[in-house]
Amino acid sequence: MALTPRRGRRRVSVLGLLAATVMTTAGLAGTAGAATGPAQERTAQKQTATGSAKASTLGAQAAQSGRYFGAAVAAGKLGDGTYATILNREFNMVTPENEMKWDTIERSRGSFNFAPADQIANHATSRGQRLRGHTLVWHSQLPSWVSSIGDATTLRSVMKNHITTTMAHYKGKIYAWDVVNEAFADGGGGQHRPSVFQNLLGDGFIEEAFRAARSADPAAKLCYNDYNIEDWSAAKTQGVYRMVRDFKARGVPIDCVGFQAHFGTGGPPASFQTTLSSFAALGVDVQITELDIAQAPTAAYTNTVRACMNVSRCTGITVWGIRDSDSWRAGEKPLLFDNNGNKKAAYNATLTALGGTPAAKAATRTTASPTASLPSSFKWNSSGILMSPKPDATHNIAGLKDPTVVYHNGKWHVFASVASASGYNLVYLSFTDWSQAASATHHYLDRTAIGTGYRAAPQVFYFAPQNKWYLVYQTGNASYSTNSDISNPNGWSAPKNFYSAMPDIIKQNIGNGYWVDMWVICDSANCYLFSSDDNGHLYRSQTTLAQFPNGFTNTVIAAQDPNKYALFEASNIYKVQGSNQYLLIVEAIGSDGKRYFRSWTSGSIAGSWTPLAASEANPFARANNTAFPAGAWTKDISHGELIRAGNDQTLTINPCKLQYLYQGMNPNAGGDYNTLPWRLGLLTQTNSAC
Repeated sequence: MALTPRRGRRRVSVLGLLAATVMTTAGLAGTAGAATGPAQERTAQKQTATGSAKASTLGAQAAQSGRYFGAAVAAGKLGDGTYATILNREFNMVTPENEMKWDTIERSRGSFNFAPADQIANHATSRGQRLRGHTLVWHSQLPSWVSSIGDATTLRSVMKNHITTTMAHYKGKIYAWDVVNEAFADGGGGQHRPSVFQNLLGDGFIEEAFRAARSADPAAKLCYNDYNIEDWSAAKTQGVYRMVRDFKARGVPIDCVGFQAHFGTGGPPASFQTTLSSFAALGVDVQITELDIAQAPTAAYTNTVRACMNVSRCTGITVWGIRDSDSWRAGEKPLLFDNNGNKKAAYNATLTALGGTPAAKAATRTTASPTASLPSSFKWNSSGILMSPKPDATHNIAGLKDPTVVYHNGKWHVFASVASASGYNLVYLSFTDWSQAASATHHYLDRTAIGTGYRAAPQVFYFAPQNKWYLVYQTGNASYSTNSDISNPNGWSAPKNFYSAMPDIIKQNIGNGYWVDMWVICDSANCYLFSSDDNGHLYRSQTTLAQFPNGFTNTVIAAQDPNKYALFEASNIYKVQGSNQYLLIVEAIGSDGKRYFRSWTSGSIAGSWTPLAASEANPFARANNTAFPAGAWTKDISHGELIRAGNDQTLTINPCKLQYLYQGMNPNAGGDYNTLPWRLGLLTQTNSAC
């Protein structure tokens, strides 16, 4: 079947349309902009409250934001009933304390003992907990036979064999490995510490270890782990940062950096969040891997957890032990549970910082939404025109539209559709500040492997499990290209399709519409692909995180409206940072014929969706709730994208700092849709509830 590309969308007059319309999803029939009776109001309140319900355990709450909350575990304590109960209830990641270290795994050369570590691994996997591998190469807890090796050739062979054999045994079971642990010296030099590895193999031993690890298990995340690297200004921190930056520049396989976070009573340094975000900007995940804080002050735990929550690529937190009596710092009582397994004040502070509800306080909560960061109505200021088409000898561009944007390595990266009478393709531009956007070079992607022909409505994100950038767009099918370097416009691969053909349910419902505006978002287990049809339907397909980009099936109608103009196109779904809430916005055409956005929220990507600001009178973004300090250059607030808190597949937004890059145009313009003079501007929210 020949698929119709995205064109021929005309700006229509719909003065006769009803202002109040109904959006339906499986399990939800909610009104938007219409009066409701008492029974309907009670139902909506119940759905809003339960859709935003917070978890009462650490692991479950961390999972709401796509993170984990783990603990270091000792095999010998799994028979302790109190210990195991807390472990099973609270944590969704497990790190063996000592059972995977070299002196346990390979006490004598070539003789591997996996039994203690297997005991922990089996316990974790049987309860659905993920597993961190700790650690492969470390100067400490090293058998004397390794420490006494005197030549580089032997040591290199021994190191690679240990990595390969250990990782092969746990292949497919380990989420992330601490490949090298504590290789940098304390003090002001920022250099490697002396060790048998450093002394015989030199600075290159870390790279050799990571390359061997990637060969042994290409699917596991590979981490460097160290202590006293939390302060951004510390020489040791800067030494590790330079190494990671160098590794990423040269293609050395490193996926994550672990910050041990063994803090004193004062908690993390003031620059801790800066440290996390600076490492994350290099293109690696960051994790707090061995957290304990002397005397467990509530403020110190809160500040530590918040620093992670404020960095989208901070993917998890592990405390080093469960009860104070289990800690290597037992005398300092540094953990979240006391010697008897009771929750301490720091537990409640940590759960709250994760966005959860301490069980002891649950009975006092009301049915109101516990997430106050998204208001029930929105107000915006708009910039003037920030970006306009830049025609050249071979590109006679009329409109610049459908922008997608991420901030990475100190630059904004924008992809957009370019429209003309001859059709659509894509363009890329980058700049360090919005004031530079108008002068940024336009790189036309039809000159790359993406190719000529119909390409439109891009979405860009970093897919962390594969260390790749994905550019999703429509070609008449749902298509994508990949790139290892977002700043290289020539690095994109040729288009591939998510589907072999248009799913049957779309064929059956599209009517005279067009299959448009593909949108991908993932949680910790699955990825979802949304699309619209200009005919009142929002579709959703699903695959697992491990299968992505393949395996999209189970296509359903995620939402629909009998008035097609009320649920028209350009849907975006985002994870709301620090909560278990998702935000859906969809472009509509108002009764005045102008474009605007409606919004809904849900506790799950799969819905059901509760109206938030979803009517013409109370829109998410429309000319009637937008001020134009530089002059009202548009009455349309059309297809665009919210500025994200990070750049990965979770599409997380900071609800305290909403900005929306959008397309608008001269209100007096008319003519064929493909030649309308769309330009790009930026909305900034002015009524944050934070």
